[in-house]
Amino acid sequence: MKSSTRRDLLKIGAAGLTGLAAASRAAAQENGAGPVTPSRIAEAETLAGVSYTDAEREQMIPTIEEQLSAIQQLRAMEKPNDLAPAQTFDPRLPGKTYPTGGEGVVETLPVAERPLPMDEDNVAFASVRQLSAWIRGGLLTSRRLTDIYLDRIDRLDPTLHAWITVMPERARAEADEADAELEYGKYRGPLHGIPFGLKDLFDAKGAPTTWGAAPYKDTDLKTEDCTIMQRLRMAGAVLLGKTSCGALAYGDIWYGQVTRNPFDPREGSSGSSAGSASSVAGGLCAFAIGTETLGSLVSPSHRCGGSALRPTFGRVSRAGGMALCWSLDKAGPMARSVEDLALVMAAINGPDPADASSIDTGFSYTPRQDFSGLKLGFNEAWREGATEAELTAFDRALALGAQPVEFTVPDLPAAPLVQQLLAEAAAAFEELTLSDQDDLMVWQEEAAWPNSFRAARFLTGVDLIQIDRLRRRWMQEMEAAFDGVDLVVGPNFSSGMLTPTNFTGHPCLVMRAGFQETKPRTIFGAEEAPDAPSARTPVAISLWAPLFREANLLAFGAALEQELRVADERPSL
Repeated sequence: MKSSTRRDLLKIGAAGLTGLAAASRAAAQENGAGPVTPSRIAEAETLAGVSYTDAEREQMIPTIEEQLSAIQQLRAMEKPNDLAPAQTFDPRLPGKTYPTGGEGVVETLPVAERPLPMDEDNVAFASVRQLSAWIRGGLLTSRRLTDIYLDRIDRLDPTLHAWITVMPERARAEADEADAELEYGKYRGPLHGIPFGLKDLFDAKGAPTTWGAAPYKDTDLKTEDCTIMQRLRMAGAVLLGKTSCGALAYGDIWYGQVTRNPFDPREGSSGSSAGSASSVAGGLCAFAIGTETLGSLVSPSHRCGGSALRPTFGRVSRAGGMALCWSLDKAGPMARSVEDLALVMAAINGPDPADASSIDTGFSYTPRQDFSGLKLGFNEAWREGATEAELTAFDRALALGAQPVEFTVPDLPAAPLVQQLLAEAAAAFEELTLSDQDDLMVWQEEAAWPNSFRAARFLTGVDLIQIDRLRRRWMQEMEAAFDGVDLVVGPNFSSGMLTPTNFTGHPCLVMRAGFQETKPRTIFGAEEAPDAPSARTPVAISLWAPLFREANLLAFGAALEQELRVADERPSL
């Protein structure tokens, strides 16, 4: 039998589609693409960074035409945002052992008995643990606490712009239900009756999900809750509404405004979990849910001064949420204290068949004061350029009794990894680019999504495969770097840990370290006067751990938080 050539096989595989392929090529030429010629290929070579001969270009023409035809067919297919790629990311390396599923146990430090404060601001800024104790003890009802937060949102959000959709009717109904359950003896746990905010990338029944972007601001009301929302409702938590996020999970600029930092409302809160971070720091909710693809939990927590946990990739379901980058998106809790994060994490952890990247692993947490058996990684070079608050936090961390060990970030390029994020994001929102709806986005600068989505279309498939291979190398090297290390402490950004640990799926805790005097940062659409007074704004640090070792992060972070004694300071809104 005569052996088939690659072109023969392609033709066989495309049987029945030849008419569509021809029509697609004709449509491409009608849209200005024109015929594929050697000269056009030569022009494209400069963007791809390759060089071919005239003979090679002539030989490529039929293949490129077939590629263009296939792409036209692909573009004609409807691809909703929740259609995940067939190839899913798994942070676990072969041959390694990781924790598996099972019923987790969560314990926290005991809360001292305190009478309910007369000042409602003191109630609003109390920790989840303290609020839970007051509710369970009958000193505070969920309805009253919910009304306190709704009132603060009403008064303060015109300054902070941290909420896209407030849901008072649903919130009060859920609060009344929580109170009624307590009256007849049903207690769902430490989140029973606790009001929270949900980043507006996730669906909540009765509200639109706008993704913070103008093209989606008029979407229909959702009829179902996302998985995270369902789990928090099972835990008894009360939804106040949807917090703002930078458009399509980038920055603090959304279609309505710029979300502000409660400690200095002249500046943006950073993003993209902008509204969640601002609301937590400003006392507009007890806790919130945020997401991170590349810094969206870390950055606004650093700016606004809250705590946040970026869990191991796959630990928390993203079903019912917007996909920006299927292989990178992570959801996690944001709160005013580290131990509160553990309470929320326990509620939202767990596998979900609706999330293609979900991993079945248990979550437990126990407070810890003795760290003598723990190996704490640190790099002395991270002290260079650090703020006084960061230096103090590093010294306190190293003095908590753990065994300090040298930690070195693998010597691999990290910049190429970001191109994978940009490519996935451009694919997730291809329709915006092809339909020119990206022009509706408020932010249109070089760094904004519209420009990034357009540029990403010039990445080659070969390059993306090579980037994915680099990602595998990072996974291997980071696994080796963490060998014999229980956790690492360092600066959020200058450590060089933010990008690679997001791509390897490692967990991260960001927590307040102290304060610094800063000039207000320029806000989109406004400029501060050169002589504008400085403000006292928060500074945060990060802790990182091996995959699925969040318990060490939280226990050590809670102990460090007690040592630093800076977590309770409030903004003077």
